[in-house]
Amino acid sequence: MSVIPEVKCRRCGESFSALRSRCPNCGTRRVTQSARTPGATPSTVKGTAAYERAETNTKWQMIFGLILVVAVILAVIVMVSTSLNGLDNGGSVGRASTPPPATVAPPTIDTPPTPPPTPTPTVESIKIFNFNNEITSDFTMHMGDAPVTLQATAYPVEQFTDARFTWTCSDESLLKLTVSEDTKECKCEILGTRNGGVSLTAACNGTELKLIVYLVN
Repeated sequence: MSVIPEVKCRRCGESFSALRSRCPNCGTRRVTQSARTPGATPSTVKGTAAYERAETNTKWQMIFGLILVVAVILAVIVMVSTSLNGLDNGGSVGRASTPPPATVAPPTIDTPPTPPPTPTPTVESIKIFNFNNEITSDFTMHMGDAPVTLQATAYPVEQFTDARFTWTCSDESLLKLTVSEDTKECKCEILGTRNGGVSLTAACNGTELKLIVYLVN
């Protein structure tokens, strides 16, 4: 056995003579322990067997603690699940069943009655004018005369402001008709003559006014 004690380096754990002031391996200065500060135990010095055993014990303690925590969590989950199942199976025993909520019927909305269709007004009469002069009877046109423009009006006027008229002639080869876009005017142009003349008709909503136009030389 050596008479000179050895110390371990606090940095690298290498043993060297206590007579040295520095570690020969890493050069770390040796600190002299004061009387008040206890020396480092072997389990706190890296590289020693005690240190390795302490490190291993610490790891196993952590593993055991984790296993214990997991076991406690699983036990709590099992207890909660069992309690919930018990409530589902027997929680309603001894208690009166709750009646279902009363169903409120939706209010019935009455459909508004369908208004009766508005009857189509009836044309009471048709009048034909030529420059504000009403033509109340058959009239005569002579060959060479200028075309005659006729205007038709349906009565009652207030109900037929937009009345549409149909103008027809029994023989347009003798009397040519040119109707305006709004159908209220008709230009009559003589093309030929005939004994007895031709018929000229203005119609609106089933009502007609017929005149005889005598075509003479």
